[in-house]
Amino acid sequence: MPEMQSFLPHPDLLSYDEIAALVARFIDHGIRKIRLTGGEPLVRRDIAVLINALGQHVKSGALEELTMTTNGSRLEQFAPILASAGMKRINVSLDTLDPDQFKTISRGGDLDTVLKGIHAAKAHGLAVKINMVALKGENEDALMPMVAFCAEQGFDLTLIETMPLGTGVSEREAQYISLDAFTAPIRQQYDLHPLAHKSAGPARYWRVDPLGLRLGLITPMSQNFCDQCNRIRLTTDGKIYMCLGSELHVDLRKALREGVPSDVDHLLQTALRLKPQRHEFENQFAQPDLRLTRHMNATGG
Repeated sequence: MPEMQSFLPHPDLLSYDEIAALVARFIDHGIRKIRLTGGEPLVRRDIAVLINALGQHVKSGALEELTMTTNGSRLEQFAPILASAGMKRINVSLDTLDPDQFKTISRGGDLDTVLKGIHAAKAHGLAVKINMVALKGENEDALMPMVAFCAEQGFDLTLIETMPLGTGVSEREAQYISLDAFTAPIRQQYDLHPLAHKSAGPARYWRVDPLGLRLGLITPMSQNFCDQCNRIRLTTDGKIYMCLGSELHVDLRKALREGVPSDVDHLLQTALRLKPQRHEFENQFAQPDLRLTRHMNATGG
């Protein structure tokens, strides 16, 4: 998130009933996997109401999977709630295991709180995958400790290239490092074997031997994967973005609040048809006037 943050007025946000109504329409259109993300989903007031409502679709078999991406700051409290709602796995964003480095990267976060949350999730039977963004000159030294930690705890580890999203992206441009370069220390010390495993996301998976660690690589910049992407993103104010790297969207909120299900269905079908062939991150890095001002947290939902 940007350091100076402005938030939407509460009436602009979809209510939990409205989100649940849209999820029902999504399911009718064949969507079978839903992830709650952000920003940080667990800071929204009474989020357990939505988690439990969506969990009913898992328990009925209408959804194959309900998952979440979280920064872990409230995970210790919510781990039992997630498990009881039918979640089987979660992603935790964690870019380093060094407390001081973590505080700097997260702008004041407490690593111990996050680790307690991660261990609480594991204790409640949730499979944990750590998402680590590769940041040149900032957390390269944190990679091997993270590899050892995940292998020891039985967690998957996914590494992600940084993307040119949001105002003030010039700093992020300087932080960019390809995963081929970032993972060089792993290849020097261990053997990597490709895996056929697929999650609901764009990661390509490898087994790190002899650790037995499952390592995912998400490479939006260095190795495009758009031809395999089947995701759409519903924001908390009712917009569907078909791609992180595009401003193209469809606004469902007006149709939803006017109570015309056929209009919602039509807009959803339109969104599915308008999914772009690929992102333009490479051009956006190279040409500042093409960069999106929308930050990643504004697309989460």
